[in-house]
Amino acid sequence: MERLMSGDFDVKAKHSSEEALQKWRKLCGVEKLRIAVLVSKAAFQFIQGVSPSDYNVPAEVKAAGFDICADELGSIVEGHDVKKLKFHGGVTGVSEKLCTSIVDGLTTTDSDLLNRRQEIYGINKFAESQPRSFWIFVWEALQDMTLMILGVCAFVSLIVGIATEGWLEGAHDGLGIVASILLVVFVTAISDYRQSLQFRDLDTEKKKIIIQVTRNGFRQKLSIYDLLPGDIVHLAIGDQVPADGLFVSGFSVLIDESSLTGESEPVMVNSENPFMLSGTKVQDGSCKMMIATVGMRTQWGKLMATLSEGGDDETPLQVKLNGVATIIGKIGLFFAVVTFAVLVQGLFSHKWQAGTYFRWSGDDALEILEYFAIAVTIVVVAVPEGLPLAVTLSLAFAMKKMMNDKALVRHLAACETMGSATTICSDKTGTLTTNHMTVVKSCICMEVKVVDQPTKAASLVSEMPVSAVKLLLQSIFNNTGGEVVVNKDGKREILGTPTETALLEFGLSLGGDFQAERQAVKLVKVEPFNSTKKRMGVVMELHEGGLRAHTKGASEIVLAACDKVINSNGDIVPLDEESINLLKVTIDQFANEALRTLCIAYMELEGGFSPENPMPVSGYTCIGIVGIKDPVRPGVKESVALCRSAGITVRMVTGDNINTAKAIARECGILTDDGIAIEGPDFREKSLEELLQLVPKIQVMARSSPLDKHTLVKHLRTTFGEVVAVTGDGTNDAPALHEADIGLAMGIAGTEVAKESADVIILDDNFSTIVTVAKWGRSVYINIQKFVQFQLTVNVVALIVNFSSACLTGSAPLTAVQLLWVNMIMDTLGALALATEPPNDELMKRSPVGRKGNFISSVMWRNILGQSLYQFMVIWHLQAKGKSLFSLDGPDSDLVLNTLIFNSFVFCQASFSTNLKTIRIFLK
Repeated sequence: MERLMSGDFDVKAKHSSEEALQKWRKLCGVEKLRIAVLVSKAAFQFIQGVSPSDYNVPAEVKAAGFDICADELGSIVEGHDVKKLKFHGGVTGVSEKLCTSIVDGLTTTDSDLLNRRQEIYGINKFAESQPRSFWIFVWEALQDMTLMILGVCAFVSLIVGIATEGWLEGAHDGLGIVASILLVVFVTAISDYRQSLQFRDLDTEKKKIIIQVTRNGFRQKLSIYDLLPGDIVHLAIGDQVPADGLFVSGFSVLIDESSLTGESEPVMVNSENPFMLSGTKVQDGSCKMMIATVGMRTQWGKLMATLSEGGDDETPLQVKLNGVATIIGKIGLFFAVVTFAVLVQGLFSHKWQAGTYFRWSGDDALEILEYFAIAVTIVVVAVPEGLPLAVTLSLAFAMKKMMNDKALVRHLAACETMGSATTICSDKTGTLTTNHMTVVKSCICMEVKVVDQPTKAASLVSEMPVSAVKLLLQSIFNNTGGEVVVNKDGKREILGTPTETALLEFGLSLGGDFQAERQAVKLVKVEPFNSTKKRMGVVMELHEGGLRAHTKGASEIVLAACDKVINSNGDIVPLDEESINLLKVTIDQFANEALRTLCIAYMELEGGFSPENPMPVSGYTCIGIVGIKDPVRPGVKESVALCRSAGITVRMVTGDNINTAKAIARECGILTDDGIAIEGPDFREKSLEELLQLVPKIQVMARSSPLDKHTLVKHLRTTFGEVVAVTGDGTNDAPALHEADIGLAMGIAGTEVAKESADVIILDDNFSTIVTVAKWGRSVYINIQKFVQFQLTVNVVALIVNFSSACLTGSAPLTAVQLLWVNMIMDTLGALALATEPPNDELMKRSPVGRKGNFISSVMWRNILGQSLYQFMVIWHLQAKGKSLFSLDGPDSDLVLNTLIFNSFVFCQASFSTNLKTIRIFLK
């Protein structure tokens, strides 16, 4: 037992449980069945000569105003039936039959039509299993074997007691056992029932996804639960496809269908293959899709219907404590058997000496039954059922409170593991900074200008050559993942990432017209931004003829792809060494002012271009560089200092310029004089021996790729034994989030892929919230440590007192009823009091437990043994005087009272207000 409890508290890497693998195999089996059904259906249609032209619109669908039913839509999308799709007029024809527009989306002004649409096609929600009732939890609590044995003892005690002593006297012990059993059962059931409701609420919260749709001609945000067939949805990299549907328009769309098919190879979706399935994820590109089927009619809904919702896996600490409880239970069973044997032997010896060995009465039978009940109760008291209960209560309590603190816990283990974290690898943008960006400086046509106000931006236009202004606006408004729209209130609204929003605001301040610029050209190819290339680009066909490519991205990367530049006169000149040095100095100046820099460039494609080919990687003309301000979040510096005092190292891992990263890191207090800032490309070139010396000192990694982030996390975990928490928001952050001990995804800026790979979702994208999660994790760990100390002390005393007394005196000082009530108090009220104590600031002033920390320290063992000995001596002193614990007076009662007060202080370590809070929680 000591080896188990004192062993290394090893936080293991995350792996799929056997239960998860079984679910996956089952799901894959369902997928094979689906394919078999579709193949059989196609063969049957071929044999019977059934063709799409045989389709007749059901009367109820026709009456509702539509010309296609949900089953037909499902067969088109699920079966990837191009023939049927063409029969219905393609995507445009299906949209007309659904009474929608692929441009303006659904019209929701007609409430009757909206209601009929919901009645015919359903809503986008999956059927959920009914929650288990409270009485099911009561029944499960009653299945405990020791409680069942005690129930039998109570029944026999009632029968024998009433038969020998009458109703009032004889039923005393039996009813006492029954009452204590029922109390333990109901307290356990109430706890489990409340926990199940809480997990259900958290599960609902996890499934809330907001997506962009076009309705009534306006682009707006909508919950996926509100989607209906005919809705036009906008998807980008990292988004989850919210329902089965059809591709309308887009560029370079790759869909990851591994969640459905198990195939890791992404599927290209375009007008030739327009079928998109619910539950899959956008791996690359961006597009518009039209919803065809929703909810349980989707393929994902049908597959989910075959799977039952599973609970959370046990956390590492729960597994460890369950093992400890088993060991202690076996020790208790040994003591119980010996105690029963000694007591029965004492009874036989007494009867032998009295000469009544062959005369047995009901009192003798009742006494033997009492001995058996004592033995069983010793097992009950020895088995620390409160350990798993305390862990569950503490984790559930922490999960609920963290939700209030803007942290959604997806996996229970993250609560306790976060308390052991020794390193946090954090993103910069949106986590350490506010993610509200504005262009404050620019270097257009080799001229540096401050443009932090609209008037300054307007004056910039008057000083720039007209040709350069035209190229700049064309690049800003076409080479973008954002959009400028008019909302339903008639106001202009900018949609997109903070970086795109800042550039679009800059373009509008220069007098640009988003819609006019978009209509003046035709996009031929779009390469969306990703963290590997660190740039994005478009190829467009000009109204006057010819092709032009625009690109933007990390300044040094895009600048390296340029060989020409627009000068102050608007002329295109070669990019000589002097011009390159000037631009590099400008980039460094912007970066040292903590500005995020982007380079904007273009090139004429005089030799033509095929959309199947990648965009050119060199030969561009530099239009200019912009500096974007993203202020540090309030409170981040204090949070970093708090982490440092708590022994947690904070590292910044970002894709930004190294000078920008260093400036922000110094402002946050992350980069110190003895720390190292390194760029991703340099980090990749280091040998293993160099990394061993370098990794512990790295505080900032700039221009990092997802692979760099994954490599850093892996080295910190495996080579240096750190417990690592990692933040991420993009699709490519998923490997690092999965590799880390605790993956933290951003709730606002994070993609659905990142959230799926994370253990905790930071709902406000704030670094201070991450520190709060660490504090709660430590609170969980400390609370459980306190309860273990309390629980083991009482267990040791109960075993020693009853066993030694039985062996030496032939009787047990504590009856079965008394032991059961002590067990009930320490297993339930003790768990409630100690497991739900909130964190305090003192927790962040001690060093983290880390990966190799002992769960029970030598100090705790001394406390447990010392207090056990003290309690044992008090009870033994009273037993030696032949006094019952419940009939004391004078000095003896003072001794017991002092003992109880002292033990209350040592074990519970809870103030009067904490106890009142516990009572309120328990009653509530």
